[in-house]
Amino acid sequence: MTKGRDVPAAHASSDPVPQDYATILAEIKARIHTAQYEALKAVNRKLISLYWDIGRMIVERQQKGSWGKAIVEILARGLQTEFPGMSGFSARNIWNMRSYYFAYHNHEKLQTLSAEISWSHNLTILERCKIEDRRFPPGIRREDAILFGSAG
Repeated sequence: MTKGRDVPAAHASSDPVPQDYATILAEIKARIHTAQYEALKAVNRKLISLYWDIGRMIVERQQKGSWGKAIVEILARGLQTEFPGMSGFSARNIWNMRSYYFAYHNHEKLQTLSAEISWSHNLTILERCKIEDRRFPPGIRREDAILFGSAG
């Protein structure tokens, strides 16, 4: 590229640059940025969905009584062995997956909304907003307060 312009250096000395080159280049750049952003959002939704499913599987088995607390450590080791170099499968994060599912499984709107933000943001919300521990004024159901934003 030549300095100060988005014109390829090889093209700068040959044929003249079309008048609409800058416009087309800007449009292509915008489309690339949009595609990158949409791809990141899609990956995030899939990751959150995966973590939801892992949390669900653990909770369901623990509720049936077939799995105890030690299974999380065992799963973490098994997943880290199967997927070396892939992050996200520490025992702590698997506990977070379980907590994430457990906190939102009865709140369909929150499930949907939580898939639109990053895993780290979800963890921050879970840590700071212990939904189950909150007390609400008489006549206000916990579920209504959570769904309509008065749970603060």
